[in-house]
Amino acid sequence: MNNYMDLESRYCAHNYLPLPVVLTHGEGAYVWDDSGKKYLDMMSAYSAVSHGHANPRLVQLVRDQVGTLNIVSRAFYTDKLGPFLARACELTGQDMGLPMNTGAEAVETAIKAARKWGHTVKGIADNKAEIIACKGNFHGRTTTIISFSDEAQYKAGFGPFPPGFSLIDYGDIDALEAAINENTAAFLVEPIQGEAGIVLPPDGYLKAAAELCRKHNVLLIADEVQTGLCRTGKFLACEHEDVKPDGLILGKALGGGIFPVSMFLAREEIMGVFTPGDHGSTFGGNPLGAAIGLEALNIMVEDKLAERSAELGDYLIAALREIDSPLIKDIRGRGLFIGVEIDPALGSARTACEALMARGLLSKETHETVVRLAPPLVIDKAALDWAVDTLRDVLTEMDRVRLAS
Repeated sequence: MNNYMDLESRYCAHNYLPLPVVLTHGEGAYVWDDSGKKYLDMMSAYSAVSHGHANPRLVQLVRDQVGTLNIVSRAFYTDKLGPFLARACELTGQDMGLPMNTGAEAVETAIKAARKWGHTVKGIADNKAEIIACKGNFHGRTTTIISFSDEAQYKAGFGPFPPGFSLIDYGDIDALEAAINENTAAFLVEPIQGEAGIVLPPDGYLKAAAELCRKHNVLLIADEVQTGLCRTGKFLACEHEDVKPDGLILGKALGGGIFPVSMFLAREEIMGVFTPGDHGSTFGGNPLGAAIGLEALNIMVEDKLAERSAELGDYLIAALREIDSPLIKDIRGRGLFIGVEIDPALGSARTACEALMARGLLSKETHETVVRLAPPLVIDKAALDWAVDTLRDVLTEMDRVRLAS
């Protein structure tokens, strides 16, 4: 093994199973390993690197800010947080935001806001507020969040878990209506499920869910950590159905692929449940993160990354559907957020990703069945053409080996 891999394997907990490559630097849609080999990044850190690796504007901003002011905690005002929050609210149509660092922290913030809103505004009895989530969800890794996962591995050995959550089938509007009761404070949903394998709900589902939540005075909270910020061809995936959620969770690309930045945004009535001391974060809303977040948002708008994602996503999906391979069970996605599902009876997505890596294309399997294709939004058509040709070659070789065995 490579020495870097040896060191990581020796000293890091084995909670990941990385592909055997050591990356050292990146630029745009490409990264290089420690031997100088170049790879096309078709995963972009689960949508975090939408702006491309080492985006020049972000790199320059970081250099300037690091030498000025970085962390002072929210015990004081700074000149960076207000403009960042104002821009985020302007672009999302929300009234207020609460900055955090990781997506999971933002989800936890949303849970706390929904519960306290349920108790203090809706009038749910203390400790009775319930939140509905969907089977197949992925909202993070904290003990609270995994308590409403239906993935057995995410929960095994980590209990006991807190109550107050119920699960329904994703995309089933009747199941949502049946699950709502007098104690329901919120419905937490991904507009497209990412870790489940790029799963899209039926057309009109999100809009119907919003109407149902409004009818029953239930908060609709959209987790757009992966799907938001131009990834699916709109600034927010909710916009595909003209839905404005009551609460919105952002992360990943909000940090420009450089720094952990996340945020929970909501109507003033919801955010108003927080009073000094109710919630906080030493690093949340720090000047460095806020400056990066503001520049990341401005780049998305000025460089028309949503429009790029829509155009290139349509282009990529059409090209992928031209691949004639029995190993492909399904191709689905929106914008540059695409899953190629491999028939498990014929092959493994892990095998496909290892073979792609050997040819200079990086992706990661999801649940052994789906190859995720979600490159930086700055990618061009020539790179996408090469990616499609490379995937076709890999699937052809996998099928040849299968038939020969």
